[in-house]
Amino acid sequence: MISKIIVLAIYVGILFLIGIVASRRIKSMSDFYVGGKNIGYWAVAFSARATGESGWLLIGLTGMGAMAGLSAYWVVAGEVLGVAVSWWLMAKRFKRRSDRYGSITVPDYLESHFKSTRHTLRIIAASVLSVFVVIYVSSQIDATGIAFESFLDMNYYWGAILGFVIVLVYIFIGGFVAVVWSDLFQGLLMFIGLVLLPIVVWFTMDHGDGIIAGLNTIDPALTNIWGGHEDVWMNVFTLVGFAAIGLGFLGSPQVYVRFMSIKSEKEIDKGKWVAIIFTLLTDIAAVTIGVLARYIFTEAGDDASSILGVGGKEVLHLMTENFLPYIVTAIYVAIILSAIMSTIDSLLVIASSAITRDFYQKIFRPDLKDKDLTIISRYVTLIMALVALALAMAIAYFSPERQVFWVIIFGWSGIAATFCPVIILSLFWKGFSEKGAIAAMIAGFLSVPLFNFYLQKLETVGPYLDKMDVLAPSFLIAMIFGFIFSKLYPPVKRLDTRRKST
Repeated sequence: MISKIIVLAIYVGILFLIGIVASRRIKSMSDFYVGGKNIGYWAVAFSARATGESGWLLIGLTGMGAMAGLSAYWVVAGEVLGVAVSWWLMAKRFKRRSDRYGSITVPDYLESHFKSTRHTLRIIAASVLSVFVVIYVSSQIDATGIAFESFLDMNYYWGAILGFVIVLVYIFIGGFVAVVWSDLFQGLLMFIGLVLLPIVVWFTMDHGDGIIAGLNTIDPALTNIWGGHEDVWMNVFTLVGFAAIGLGFLGSPQVYVRFMSIKSEKEIDKGKWVAIIFTLLTDIAAVTIGVLARYIFTEAGDDASSILGVGGKEVLHLMTENFLPYIVTAIYVAIILSAIMSTIDSLLVIASSAITRDFYQKIFRPDLKDKDLTIISRYVTLIMALVALALAMAIAYFSPERQVFWVIIFGWSGIAATFCPVIILSLFWKGFSEKGAIAAMIAGFLSVPLFNFYLQKLETVGPYLDKMDVLAPSFLIAMIFGFIFSKLYPPVKRLDTRRKST
């Protein structure tokens, strides 16, 4: 226990040092929100991936690998494809236009792109970010409490609060620069820890008659890459749901603000390879850890949840405790926290920018100086973080049997379904109008809770929609609404009077 605490203290000390050093570079709102648009490709690539993966990678995806078996590799396929499309086809376009508009937030970009004379689009964008970011952050805080409880035998609630305080301090001090630098450090920890663990386990475990044969004995569904249901359509919907998670990389603000921050388009060409390799190796490793855990710790007829935890949330803990030296296990506490905190910090900065810049400054106080707004941003960050903490505590108390994977995906899906279709259409379709963007955002925003809380409960189609989850159908509906309303209300041709915003 002492060694784990020492490792944790060193880890926290590094994060605080990063925050202090980064604070010296905060001289404007551009510095606080996008690092002055002068971040290198290594930092951007690792930060984008660490933010995009979050606690669901180490706790959620490892657990999904244990529960679903080989079919969980469809998540890997979907994520790699999503990251590749984002970096190869969208990043340069988005960087070029956001620089031309002088944007430092995604709502900035949207308002400038459509030459909007009203604030409707900005208000909707900022409102959606505020709602779903709080939900997403609360799920990450929840994962923090689970990590502390599993690895340090700490009370869940105190663990969640401790992790919350750690991440808040270095964001409060250093803004976006601290977030990106800490994400680079934390992303390296995640990469090394995830890739090495299944290799170590593979060479030290008892293979018996073979992994596939062993899994097939436990449950034949575990070895079916197409899913284990007798109903073919149930398998189809399940695999679509797994792969569709990658859609969230095609425009989510917490990822795309990193493209705004990168030094130049040339840096994107270098960073795309880092991002792809990171995603491919870490996702494969996470699913493999779960699959191996199911083979090692369960037998035919066992209740997997009672051994591996609900949704497999204890998988990483069991694997490190049984196959790694004690001091190395202590390092994995920091690695898990890295995955979680690298997302919490990014989301809080995004949410803060939505409230302070996109609501307060742009709509109510355009005369407000950057120095004053930076101070307000810090307090808004604190308030939103406290709301997320309270929500996390409520979720843990009222839903003890929750599955971490899907709770996190709900928050991720809400942001993705609202913003990704709009970003895609704005980059590739000249006929996309402001009214089409507004319709798409509203449709995506409302579809997520509609599918999650109502349509998935229907007797006939509900079970299929439940397996597919909310992102794919919500994404599709948003695209359709964006297309239809853009045809009904096409773009109005105006003289280009855009000015760079400060």
